[in-house]
Amino acid sequence: MRVRKPLLGAAGLLAFLVVWQLLPALGLVDRQYLPYVTDVLGRLVEELRDLAFWRRLGLTMSSWAIGLTIATGAAVVLGTMVGLVPFLRRATHTTVEFLRPIPSVALIPLAVLLFGIQQRAALVIIVYASFWQVFVQMIYGVADVDAVARDTARSFGVTRRERLVYLILPTALPYLMTGVRLAAAVALILAITAEMVIGNPGLGRMIELSRSAGDAVGLYALVVVTGLLGLLVNVFFRFVERRALSWHQSVRGEEVL
Repeated sequence: MRVRKPLLGAAGLLAFLVVWQLLPALGLVDRQYLPYVTDVLGRLVEELRDLAFWRRLGLTMSSWAIGLTIATGAAVVLGTMVGLVPFLRRATHTTVEFLRPIPSVALIPLAVLLFGIQQRAALVIIVYASFWQVFVQMIYGVADVDAVARDTARSFGVTRRERLVYLILPTALPYLMTGVRLAAAVALILAITAEMVIGNPGLGRMIELSRSAGDAVGLYALVVVTGLLGLLVNVFFRFVERRALSWHQSVRGEEVL
């Protein structure tokens, strides 16, 4: 089963590339809008040899990493505090439900107004979008502590710090890992989107320049890069999640299957 799954994934990817190559070759789609996959992969190889490309990639990933770190740290602290106090959960519920659905892209003009065309403007968008993914998961995780286990710990005189370390955080950890994995993907999307709209140097800016120049091959090559980045981010955080939750029933069940 473990060998079959990667093979099926590789077969699906190969089929997708073949269909992509055939669509412009058969004239079903104009090459101006969908270039040959061979041309796109050739341009991708050229980009990978260009030092300037790696510099821009580094700028994008640095914004992603900084924004995700800030959002995760703030969400863990605030989510734990709110989750531990029922009054705070009730008091903040309406505010959270109002702020969370606001599209992060809609805040770009405000971020530019406050910080100008700088990395800080992009960080505002990344942090805002990523924060809610972790914050909500932490609230649910902290609130999911078994009532019997909590009362038992209190009856045995376990201190608040020990309850937090040995009872609350282990219970909330699966929720936290899910939130961080979702936040990582959202942060990457917003990092590239912010560069496209704001104009900060990075992959998003390269994509926008390729679009404005009518360079379809370069545009598709960069889109492929962003897709690969998303895949690598997801694989990395799934690996971290499995390692961190190797003791958890959900992960152990996957390993048995």
